[in-house]
Amino acid sequence: MIILDTHIWIWWVDDNQRLTEKHRQCIEKYQSQGLGISIISCWEVAKLVEVGRLSLSISVDEWLKAALAYQGVQLLELTIPIIVESTKLTGFHRDPADQIIVATARIHGYPLLTADAKILAYPNVQTLN
Repeated sequence: MIILDTHIWIWWVDDNQRLTEKHRQCIEKYQSQGLGISIISCWEVAKLVEVGRLSLSISVDEWLKAALAYQGVQLLELTIPIIVESTKLTGFHRDPADQIIVATARIHGYPLLTADAKILAYPNVQTLN
């Protein structure tokens, strides 16, 4: 299994040009093993729509339902170990959603597929880019 960062998930579902061929190949490679989506990514999608940074062709509820039904997608719940781990990311930036996503990858022991430079620069999480 791999974990998809929120923007990668959005780009994949919406067939956005920003999703590189390398990202697509990685998703296809791991789709049968599982594509983990942190529950915080669902919140991020809703917040992005709320503040006008993301426009969807359908309602947020419908988009999330459809996006979570994609083949291989598995919703990863927020757990106490993930919450605690998110507070122990020494040297990591202060974005709480990114902290939860990185902690989710660390607790589950799965690599994180991201294009986020701050996450990619963080040495204490296994990433794919």
